[in-house]
Order: sequence, then C-alpha cells, then structure tokens
Amino acid sequence: MQKLVIITVTIVLGVFLSIKHGEKLFDKPVPQNSISKAYNNYCLGCHNDKKSSFVNRIWLFGNSREDVIKSIKNGRVAHGMPSFNDGLSDKVIEGMADYILGLQKMVPLSEKGHLAGADGIEHSEVLKFKVDTVVSGLDVPWGLEFLPNGDLLISERKGELLRFTTSGVLSMIKGLPAIKASGQGGLLDLELHPDYENNGWLYFAFSSPNRDDDNLANTAIMRARLKGNELVDKELVFKAFPETEKRHHYGCKLEFDKEGYLYFSVGDRGNRDRHPQYLDNDCGKIHRIHDDGSIPVDNPFVQTDGARPGIYSYGHRNPQGVCMHPETGLIWTDEHGPKGGDEINVIEAGKNYGWPVISFGINYNGTVFTTDTAKAGMEQPLHYWVPSIAPCGMTFVTGDRYPDWKNNILTGSLRFEYLHRCVLKDNKVVHEEKLLQNVGRVRNVEMSPDGFIYVAIEKPGKILKLTPVD
Repeated sequence: MQKLVIITVTIVLGVFLSIKHGEKLFDKPVPQNSISKAYNNYCLGCHNDKKSSFVNRIWLFGNSREDVIKSIKNGRVAHGMPSFNDGLSDKVIEGMADYILGLQKMVPLSEKGHLAGADGIEHSEVLKFKVDTVVSGLDVPWGLEFLPNGDLLISERKGELLRFTTSGVLSMIKGLPAIKASGQGGLLDLELHPDYENNGWLYFAFSSPNRDDDNLANTAIMRARLKGNELVDKELVFKAFPETEKRHHYGCKLEFDKEGYLYFSVGDRGNRDRHPQYLDNDCGKIHRIHDDGSIPVDNPFVQTDGARPGIYSYGHRNPQGVCMHPETGLIWTDEHGPKGGDEINVIEAGKNYGWPVISFGINYNGTVFTTDTAKAGMEQPLHYWVPSIAPCGMTFVTGDRYPDWKNNILTGSLRFEYLHRCVLKDNKVVHEEKLLQNVGRVRNVEMSPDGFIYVAIEKPGKILKLTPVD
C-alpha cells in the first residue's frame, strides 16, 4: 500500500511540474507502448475498463481519424468529455486515435460471466456466499427498490421503469414523464416513502427536459402511485435550477431519514467553477425537503438571501451514493472525484465539502486544477480513493444474514468492476475489501426487506443476489 501511494504521488507531482513549466505530458517523442498506457490511463475510467468499449462502437461524432482526433483534442464538454489538448501532445493524441480505431476493428469477445471460486462459492475474508443472477437482459439498471409484496422495481437509465415479480415475470410500468435519456442522464434512482404501505408514494429521480427547449435539462424528482403497472397521481416535488445543455453529473440518489426528510444529490452538472461553491443554484449540492417537496424551516440556508432553500450542504462534484447509517441516522454519501479523489462523506447541515477548491485529484486530461487538499471552512472527506474507483450506489449492510459485514458500507466500482466493502470504526474506514472482482460495472447495491444484498451490473445489465452459505 505504501508503495502504491508513493507511485501515485510521484505521478501526480510529475504531471504538476510538467504543466507548471508549460510542457505538455508526453511532449517528447513517445514509444508506441506509451500510447496504450495513455489509453489505459486517460480513457478507461469513463469508457469502461475493457478495450471492448470501442469494439463495434456507435459513434456520436463520427468515426474517421480526424473525427476521433478532434474529439480527444477539443473534448465534448456537453457530454462530459474534457479537452486533452492541454495535457497531451499532438503526437500522443494522434497515436491514441489510431489505437482506438484499431480497437474498433477487433472481433467482440463473447461475454464471460463472473467466475466464483473453484467450489462455485465466493470467499470473502470473513464469510462465504453464492451469487445468483435473478434478472438478466437489462441495459443500465440504475435504481432498485423492493415493494412490500417482494416485487422488485428497476429503473433503466434509458428511460424505462420495470417490475420484476416474485414469480419471475418482468414487465414495464407505464406513465413516466418526459425524460432526457442522453449522456449520463435518464431515469435514475427510486425510493419508497417510509409509510408506503399506507400512502403508496413512490419517488423517482430523472433528467427532466425543458418544456420549450428539449436541449436543456436538469435533475428532477417526482412522486407517484402505482395502479397495476401504471403510474398515477404524479406530482413533481423538485426540479433543479438552472437547466443546462450538458449531459453529465446529474446526481441523483434518494434517501429518507428516520424523521421522514428526503435527502438527495444533484451533481455540479459539468459547471465546476460556478455551481458547487455558490448557493444561488441547486447543482453540486445535497438537498433536504419534506415528502411533498416543501422546504423544512430549519434548512441551513432558508434565511440566506439569494440561496436556494433546499440546499443542505454544498461543494460537491457528483455524489451517486446517498444512504442513512442504520444506527446513528446520519446521511452518508460517496462521490465521484476527478482523476483521483473519490470520496466518502458524512453530510452535515450547512457544511462546505470543498469541490473544486480542494481535492485529492487532477483533471482527466492530466492537468492540475488545484494544489490544495485542505482549506479552512471546508470539510475533509471521511475517506478518499486514489486512484479513483468511480463509486456508484451505496448501502449499509443491515440485518443478521451477513453478521461479519453488519454496518459495513458496500459501494459499487464502475471503474474497476467490483463491489467494494468498507469496515467502519468510530466513523472511520479501517479496512477495505474487493468483492465480485471483474463482475462488470457495478451501478447499484441494495438491501432487500428480507435482508439479502442485491447488486446491479450494467452493459449487459443484470441483477445479482448474494446469499450467505455456511
């Protein structure tokens, strides 16, 4: 571990010094093997962790050499891809374009499922469990929520809400609002009202397009009731301001606390330098509202002139895990950092969590945007990861089925394709373990009412169930 930290610091320092002195990374003649290393370093974090990401790819902006060079060099900012012109030389950019176009011609590999141990059982450090696929044939399953009768609701990012019944029937639920399913946007998280059995309210987050200009959108939350396989009594309880043409960093995870407040995340929406540190917008924030969308009178910025009243904390980048500690009732989040610096935070009213003024990461293109990792008045993360694991989804292990994991945090790793377990002591991460390695991009993890762990994997999408064994 010490060696890894030294290597990471050396790389970051080297990048910083080269940028500081006006020299692009790899500005000198580059050996061919460095092109593949650059691809692994700069591309795979967002474009999956497999070279097959570019096999038989559907290209949004053209697939000629010139098109690919232009995309790498200038970026596609509205879709979340930065410009690499400041961090990489023209030679490396051209080499990466040739490398990517070469991957495009590869024959797609047949899908290989996750491989368990030789006995078919997964062996964690402290318990054994088997893995069963309970739902398959999905695309990018985002939200998971269990109904009282045991049926599983699944949100597909492409804008579909599905019901998987206890008898194994998968059906589509009708009545969704207009959804801007583009880039990182679409139908996002799901959450039942704490008193669902009496009031029937289902909450869901989605990227909501502007009624007059479909190019603009932002994160919204709606509640509705289920009547058979149709949504009825729909009410919009939140819509983030301002709307933007960018297609990334929407958030959005939902969580009710023990007092019935609804907490949720809204990402910075790609406007790093303006949104997170200013209170006149909803982006780069954790919000708290009542179940009907009204604002709690004790929210920290209700009396602040010009502030958006739903804001509970600010200075966030793109939290895609929000959950409540089962014993303390505190709200915890995991958050996508830039290239390095993914975080776990405990959310407190009115606190500033620092993005982008302080960070343990650098830009995706290798350039440095801040050298500060701490500053007065800004919270330190409870835990952070360098390199980034791209955390997504987050839950505490509850109940008695996994006794040696109880109150541990589980979060998915999109970047490295595993389920991450964090052991806590006195609100500190004291141990970590990788589970289900190479299982695929883990988009979400959820505890079922009967105490089992369910894991959502994307592309190809499926839902896994983890069952402890003796």
